[in-house]
Amino acid sequence: MRSVVPDYLIEALGDARADTSGALAAYIPELAAADPERLGAVFATVDGEVYGAGDIDTEFTIQSISKPFAYALALADRGFDAVLAKVGVEPSGEAFNQISLESDTGRPLNPMINAGAITAHSLAGSAEMTAAERVQRVVDGLSAFAGRQLTTDTAVCASELEHAHRNLAIAHMLRSHDILTEDPRTVVDGYTRQCSVLVTTRDLAMMAATLANRGINPVSGARVIHEPVVRQVLSVMSTCGMYDAAGDWATQVGIPAKSGVAGGLIGALPGQIGIATFSPRLDRHGNSVRGVSLFERFSSDMGLHVMEVPAAARAVVRSNHVVGAGRDAIRVLELQGGVGFSAAERIVREAVDTAPTEVGVALDLTMVYSIDDVGRRMLLEVVRRLTLDGHEVYLVDPETLVPDPDPGDGGRVTVVKTLEQEQNSSDR
Repeated sequence: MRSVVPDYLIEALGDARADTSGALAAYIPELAAADPERLGAVFATVDGEVYGAGDIDTEFTIQSISKPFAYALALADRGFDAVLAKVGVEPSGEAFNQISLESDTGRPLNPMINAGAITAHSLAGSAEMTAAERVQRVVDGLSAFAGRQLTTDTAVCASELEHAHRNLAIAHMLRSHDILTEDPRTVVDGYTRQCSVLVTTRDLAMMAATLANRGINPVSGARVIHEPVVRQVLSVMSTCGMYDAAGDWATQVGIPAKSGVAGGLIGALPGQIGIATFSPRLDRHGNSVRGVSLFERFSSDMGLHVMEVPAAARAVVRSNHVVGAGRDAIRVLELQGGVGFSAAERIVREAVDTAPTEVGVALDLTMVYSIDDVGRRMLLEVVRRLTLDGHEVYLVDPETLVPDPDPGDGGRVTVVKTLEQEQNSSDR
């Protein structure tokens, strides 16, 4: 059977193709020569499946889509305090190339506008790196997100450098506030090379999927960045990634996103999917016209808005029943789905409301597919408190979702693959 996903993408592209509004990025001669009819879209799931339609292997320059990834590298390389001292996280409500600096500190308002992105580039790698080494660190980092080695388009880079007057002005302003500590021209040169990295729509979807997959590339399995960095980057993308259209995007689409003036657009929905589109004609905000339209459709059709969360926590307790009789009776809380804070709170409430009278209590994880750190800690605290109340507690964990469980002071738990295993052991 053929998957329905590629067919859906083909249909969506067919509907979007009729829209020929918008214009190429004429202020960069090389981008002004792009084929305006190019169109592609890719879905990349967090378990490594890739679906695409259209011009998904056509190379184009990453441009501003590099910003969240370079910001991630800076956070990973220099630490949060060092980066936040130089770049803020507040939405500017202004165009990408505005000179938006805090009046008292000179910090750029966020890393998605050019002022913040130039600063973030200067913070990638270690402080001891040369400018060339820093550029290589950024290219290698972008390549790790994509899962293949990327290269730079030298023609686009040269074209942009010839018209980099505004970025140079921004960089000199940053230098005057000691936000930049080296030659502004050197930093702008490196930032321009960062923006000139060649990617495909397939690459961008995988880069977005790496963010959606907690910083782990879904295909290579390599951890590119750690989870606190992912959270920071996705948060800033949510509020600042679409510049002065960020509010409309947050309400209409609701997927952390970033656009580029070559026509690329990415979205990363945590725990689910990375999405990328490519269409070079831009709207007045500098965002791809067809790309925005496609994302609006994807979000609406598939319920991908980040605020559109199913009420799974209410159903985490699949059943609450007793097996056996008399002294051998065991109260069983059969759990299901994913266990985070909300789901774990439901488990806690169920244990409190039930107030088991049976000596044996089993928490059955057979139908649970994931449990995060908060869920694990809360579950083990339930185990500890049940133990202190005089219960024998069993954890039915056939997939070892809770390896080496330690309920803490006074707690005790017996881990079994199936409840029948424990009952058979008791019979002997």
